[in-house]
Formats: sequence, C-alpha cells, structure tokens
Amino acid sequence: MSKKLEGKVAVVTGASKGIGAEIAKRFARDGAAVVVNYLSSKAGADKVVAEITQAGGKAVAVGGSVSEAAEAQAIIEAAISNFGKLDILVNNSGIYEFATIEEITPEHFHKQFNINVLGLLLTTQAAVKYLPEGGSIINIGSVVSRLTPPGAAVYTATKGAVDAITGSLSKELGPRKIRVNALNPGLVATEGTQTAGVIGSEMESGYVAQTPLGRTGQPNDIASVAAFLASEDSYWLTGEQLLVGGGLR
Repeated sequence: MSKKLEGKVAVVTGASKGIGAEIAKRFARDGAAVVVNYLSSKAGADKVVAEITQAGGKAVAVGGSVSEAAEAQAIIEAAISNFGKLDILVNNSGIYEFATIEEITPEHFHKQFNINVLGLLLTTQAAVKYLPEGGSIINIGSVVSRLTPPGAAVYTATKGAVDAITGSLSKELGPRKIRVNALNPGLVATEGTQTAGVIGSEMESGYVAQTPLGRTGQPNDIASVAAFLASEDSYWLTGEQLLVGGGLR
C-alpha cells in the first residue's frame, strides 16, 4: 500500500500529547518524517518519537515555545537540519482557560493570544522560507469559534483569529502554491480535556447531545483529517475551515 505522505517532512507543534501526538503518529504511518515539538513535556514527546521509530518511522523531539520568535525559528530549523526540508506545518500548539467577563485579566488574555495566535504566526513566518510549491499549512482551530460558548470569550477570540488568519494567509500564499487550511475540532477526549474536568461532566454530555453523530471525538478522528489536508488528496483546498466534530456546530 502506498503511503500518501512518503518522502514528506512535517513539523507538528504541541505534539507531546493529545491531538498533536496523534497527528504526528498518523503522519509517520503515512510515510512522513516528523518534528515532534513540545513545550514542557519532553517525556511525552520522547514517547511519541519512540512509538514512531519502533514502528519504522522517522521522528525527532524538539523543545521550544512557539510564542518566542527565536524558539519558533529553531523548531522549524530542526526539520531542515534533521531531514533536509519542510513540506507540512501543523500549528497545533494551544492552550485554553475559561473565565467570565468579570474574571478576565490582561494576563489571561495575553497568555492565550501569545500561544494560540502569535505563536501560530511566528512558526508560520519561520516555515514559509522553506515550504515548497504544494506545501501545506494546517492550523488547528476549534468549533468554539462557531459555538461561542459562555465564559470563554478570550479562548473563543483566539480561535476566531485562527480562522481569519487562515483565510488571509491562504490568499497571500496561494500564488506560491502553498495551501493554508483550518482544522476545527469539536469536543475531543484528550489529556487536556480530562485534566480540565470536561470529560465525564455535564458539559460533555451537553455537547454530545448537540452532536449528530452522538459521541465525543477521539484524537484519531482529528488526525485522519489532518492527514488528508497534508496530502495531495486535498490539493484543491485552501482557505477552508473544516469542522471536525461529528456535526457539532
């Protein structure tokens, strides 16, 4: 069976766990060499790399914060130094914190915007020097930009920004034949949503009740769509927002 990402090189930010880890593993199964970026969990990233290499794939763990320009540059440069090129960038690094309007502080605002928005821009800025014609940028957004849930004004704003940036960059980079799309998951069962107390809560059951396919998403549900957006199967897609949440919107 031919592997649709054979010979490609990908950077996946925030890939030590959850959706990012699953995307990295899926890309490797499809033949790509992968830079597995992490911020704090070196052990998590090393585990992802070990799983990939034990299965015969190629991967390297690279630490760094996407919200720091020099570190974002170093994450991208790791693809060049380890694998010689870059074809795919997945801007997956992101955080979420919930707060009512009364609770919002400048720190709450800047923490989320620095990683979710500035980080995406800095990593993309570093990557476009290397991405060839046919290159693919995949921005991990969220269905929250459509749902606009209460108590999440800042987080929802960051993901609305991701949608807007995706559209703008698709037009800017289109003449260079670089595609830019947003992959916007619904509720997904990850370490993050477990830790936040979402999984198993009334919030989860409420979202499942609004989901036509009737369940919470799993990381592999997102990774399979990311693999499609990374591959030539989606060569005529750019500037799109793909809602991947079982119909939740």
